[in-house]
Amino acid sequence: MDNSNEITRLLLAWSDGDRAALERLLPLVMPELRRIAKRYMRQEKSGHTLQTTALINEAFIKLVDQTRVHWHNRTQFFAVAAQCMRRILIDYARTRRRAKRGGDAQQVTLADAPILSFPQSEELLALDFALNKLARLDERKSKVVELRYFGGLSDEEIAELLGISVRTVARDWGLARSWLRRELGAQLEITQQ
Repeated sequence: MDNSNEITRLLLAWSDGDRAALERLLPLVMPELRRIAKRYMRQEKSGHTLQTTALINEAFIKLVDQTRVHWHNRTQFFAVAAQCMRRILIDYARTRRRAKRGGDAQQVTLADAPILSFPQSEELLALDFALNKLARLDERKSKVVELRYFGGLSDEEIAELLGISVRTVARDWGLARSWLRRELGAQLEITQQ
């Protein structure tokens, strides 16, 4: 049986309450979860204290705790996994930002000061702010960005998941990308003042 069909079958069984399906599912989804997590972590500052494996583990815990989700297929599962990872990194960046602003103040020497800059965290927070704003304007375009950029899904997978045509996905991606470029340019100027 094809791996993607087996994943879908196990997701459906898990949704129906089969806990053993979850145990058989984990080794099948782990390579893709690792790929998604590595994609996220490549965008983070080197020396980030949250490691790829920890990101996967935290996301998987959140996925296992999803009681209201009825899994339909592997594409939906990986889209939700990508969204969980993004949220984890955003929460992490917010925590680091609060600490940077004195929330968890600690004494450091001047030699340690360069280590405390968080430009990627600021950019991630700006991107999250912009995506949330886009979602209020056009939720579908925001979903397309999240699934393509963060989830690494193809246009065909996004079209299937959202129930739209591949052409619509491509058009939404182009428009959303242009809107985000304009928005992030303005947002980054605001956060750097």
